[in-house]
Amino acid sequence: MNPHLSLLQAYPFERLRQLFATVTPNPDLRPISLGIGEPRHATPALIKQSYCDAIMGAGLAGYPATAGDPPLRGAIASWLQRRYRLEVNPASQILPVNGSREALFAFAQTVLAPSASGAHSGTKPLVVCPNPFYQIYEGAALLGGGEPYFVNSDPQRNFAQDWASVPDTVWARTQLLFVCSPGNPAGAVMPLSEWKLLFGLSDRFGFAIACDECYSEIYFRDEAPLGGLEAAARLGRADFKNLVAFTSLSKRSNVPGMRSGFCAGDAALIKQFLLYRTYHGSAMSPVVQSASIAAWNDEDHVLDNRAQYRQKFARITPLLATVLDVALPDAGFYLWAGVQGSDVDFARDLYAAYNVTVLPGSYLAREAHGVNPGAGRIRMALVAQGDECLEAAQRIVAFVQARKAS
Repeated sequence: MNPHLSLLQAYPFERLRQLFATVTPNPDLRPISLGIGEPRHATPALIKQSYCDAIMGAGLAGYPATAGDPPLRGAIASWLQRRYRLEVNPASQILPVNGSREALFAFAQTVLAPSASGAHSGTKPLVVCPNPFYQIYEGAALLGGGEPYFVNSDPQRNFAQDWASVPDTVWARTQLLFVCSPGNPAGAVMPLSEWKLLFGLSDRFGFAIACDECYSEIYFRDEAPLGGLEAAARLGRADFKNLVAFTSLSKRSNVPGMRSGFCAGDAALIKQFLLYRTYHGSAMSPVVQSASIAAWNDEDHVLDNRAQYRQKFARITPLLATVLDVALPDAGFYLWAGVQGSDVDFARDLYAAYNVTVLPGSYLAREAHGVNPGAGRIRMALVAQGDECLEAAQRIVAFVQARKAS
C-alpha cells in the first residue's frame, strides 16, 4: 500500500462521529445539523431541466473529452468575463473539473515533484496552507509526497494569514501554495495587497498558487469578493503566471451532487493538469456538462440564493452574538464563533442537551507554531432553511445561558 496513506488524519466528520458515539441527544428535540457545509437550498429548475433533457438526448452515448466540450468552456469564459471582467482563453486557460474538491487534490499530484538535485536534494517539497483549512489541502500534500506547512490565521486581523511571517527558507522549498478566498471557515476575503505579496513571493521562489474560490458567490457586502485571477489582471499579470483558480457550482447553484466546477489560469499549468487528468480519467459527463452550461449562463438563481443567505445571516448573527464571539463574515455560509473553554466539549454538550450539531474548530486545524488556531471556536454551517437555522440558534443561546447559570 502507498505508505503515505498512513499519514492521513481522520476527516473532521469522522472525528465528530466518534465524539458523538457515546452521547444520547435530547429525544424531545428534533435533530438540527449545522455541521457539514452541504448546500440545502432547492436546486434551480432550469438546471434540473437541462440535466433531464440531456439524459433524454444522446448525452450518454459517447465518451466525454477530458478537456470538456467547447460550449461548456465558452460558457465558463463568458461567466468569468461578466463576473470579473476577464478575458480568458477557453481553449488553453480553462478546464472543467468534477467539483473543486477532486481538482484541488489532483492539482497537487500534478505539481509536486521531489527534489532530486540541488540545494534541497532528498527533501520533501513543501505545500503551504492556511490554518484552519479545508482538509483536502493536507491530504493532497501528503499523498503527493509533500509536507504541509501551516500558516495560522490571526483573529485580530479578520482571520487573515500572516504570509509575511513565513521565512524564506520555507518559501525556497515550497512548490505549491493553497489559498482559500473567501475562506473556510472564517469567510475572510483576501485583499489586493495580500495578492501582491503572494505573487511577488511566487515570482521569487517559483511555486504555484492554487486558489480555492468555491464560496465566491455568497457574500454580504455590496461589492463582490475579489478573485485571484481578477487580482492578477489588476496587477498586470494577464498571463496568470503560476496561478490557477478553482471554483464550483455546488454552493453557487445548490448542486453539490452534480460535482461540477472548473479551474482557470496559467496556460502552462492547465496544459500539464489536462495531461494528468487524461490519464487519471477525470472527464465530466456530457449530461453534467449540459446542466453546467445552463447554470453558468444564468444569474437569476444566484441572486435568489444569495438573498436567502443574507436573510438568514441577518436574523441569526445578531442573536448568536449575544452569547458567542461571532460576527458577520465577508462571505461564505459559515459562522466562525468563539466559545468559552473547549470547543470539543461545547460541541459534545450542545448535541447532548439540545440535539444541535456544530463542528469543533480544532478539528479543522492542526497545531502549528505552538497553537491550534481553531481551538476555542466552532463552525456553524447555515445551509438549512431559515426557520430551521433560527431554531438551532435559539437552542444554542439557551445552551450557553444555561452553562453560564450552572
